Amino acid sequence: QVQLVESGGGLVQPGGSLRLSCAASRSVFSINVMRWYRQAPGSERELVATITIGGNRVYADSVKGRFTISRDNAKNTVDLQMNSLKPEDTAVYYCNALSGGRGDWGQGTQVTVSS
Repeated sequence: QVQLVESGGGLVQPGGSLRLSCAASRSVFSINVMRWYRQAPGSERELVATITIGGNRVYADSVKGRFTISRDNAKNTVDLQMNSLKPEDTAVYYCNALSGGRGDWGQGTQVTVSS
C-alpha cells in the first residue's frame, strides 16, 4: 500500500502556471507506474499523464506540450508542472500509484482556471 497526498492546487488565470505535487509514503523510484488523473464536474475521470519506473512519460493529447510529469526522489514526490492553463483544465486532480498489482489514490486537489 502506498499513501499519497496531493497539493498545489488553487485558482489561476488562463495562460498561467501551476505545479502540483504528489507525496508518496515510499520511494517514487520503487513504484512501477505513477499517474495523474483529473475529473471535471459532470465528466468521466481522465488520464492526464503517466510516468513509469523506467522514466517513460505519456501525456493525454489535451495537455501534450503544456504539462510535464516528473519524479523527485529526494522529496518523495511525483509532480505535474502545468503551463499555459486553459479553463478546460479546471478539475480535481488525483494522483495514482501502481505497485505490486495494487492501485492507490490520493485525496485530490482542486485546480480552477478562470479570469
